[in-house]
Amino acid sequence: MTPSQAKFRIGQVVRHRVYPFRGIVFDVDPTFSNTEAWYLAIPEEIRPAKDQPFYHLLAENAETEYIAYVSEQNLVPDTSGEPLRHPEIEERFDPDEAGGYRARDQQKH
Repeated sequence: MTPSQAKFRIGQVVRHRVYPFRGIVFDVDPTFSNTEAWYLAIPEEIRPAKDQPFYHLLAENAETEYIAYVSEQNLVPDTSGEPLRHPEIEERFDPDEAGGYRARDQQKH
């Protein structure tokens, strides 16, 4: 599987299916690509399969902003249209006409 087969695209706003946070996709791994310790820290009854895309998110919840690593099965599109406040958004993305985001040209320094 390649990132082009991933359900969500870079710049898309998504929401976690279970936990109360949402964010913007900034990278996609075709399959699980984190540490085994990280994976085993997830409770077994909700531990996702490794053979699916995993997304790096500029995430936020009611209290804070952070980077999240989430399996495709645990994400749904966020259609709320509510603005995001993560401090890295302006560095990495420009708003698009559809209310989403597009990655900035990373060659600009």
